[in-house]
Amino acid sequence: MPKSYHHLTRDRRCQLYVLNSSGKSTDSIAKVLGVHPSTLYRELSHNKGSKGYAYQQAHKNALEGRKRSAGNRLKMTPEVIVVIESKLQLQWSPEQISGWMKLHYGDEAVSHETIYRHVWKDKRQDGDLYKELRHHGKKYNKRVSGKAGRGCIPGRIDIAERPAIVEEKSRLGDWEGDTIIGKEHKGAVVSIVDRCSKLTLLKKVNRKTALEVEEALTDKLGNVADCVLTVTLDNGKEFANHLAISSKLGAAVYFARPYCSWERG
Repeated sequence: MPKSYHHLTRDRRCQLYVLNSSGKSTDSIAKVLGVHPSTLYRELSHNKGSKGYAYQQAHKNALEGRKRSAGNRLKMTPEVIVVIESKLQLQWSPEQISGWMKLHYGDEAVSHETIYRHVWKDKRQDGDLYKELRHHGKKYNKRVSGKAGRGCIPGRIDIAERPAIVEEKSRLGDWEGDTIIGKEHKGAVVSIVDRCSKLTLLKKVNRKTALEVEEALTDKLGNVADCVLTVTLDNGKEFANHLAISSKLGAAVYFARPYCSWERG
């Protein structure tokens, strides 16, 4: 009795091509291959070329179809939604969240477009998740000068130039800096974490200005200046005074690529 349905492998498609070309009936071929006749009727009708059944093209199309299907598979599980919403509340952009998830979840990661759709769906249901977006979902101003926006901090040194040993997290003294925004954007906390020991230093600032953030970083790290080799930051304008930070601490300051703040660690 033939099996009800099977995805055809490349070898089976090759067998189908040979048997079909030799004049065998579709029903008899189905018995040889151990699949339901309807599988072969569908396969043959969907993959006809000028010279008959094109098994190589048929297999290529099948693989591409499965890949598209996998890409459209629902991934917004309750657990994933919790992760996404917690990152949004930390003022992470959907692009940053998606990039971070690719590093930690691999194929289970969702795209930034999916995250935006989730935010707008929540808004249509009278939710306020959209307020966690940095611009509350408003369009960015057009930047024609090329001197504004992330990645345009004067004198920044890209993370690509950072010593490879920093990535290993094998030594003390390589720090990662960030800011945590207060509720309703009132105040902020400057955080700095040692990549190896995970020692975390925090300091509250009244405003997230470049000067206040500079003073907070140099104040906290100044207490352990002998153990500050590098500092890695994202491209927020609050870190614009990085040259002063580097000078005061005697350490190299690097920046993650724009919109890729997860690269810090």
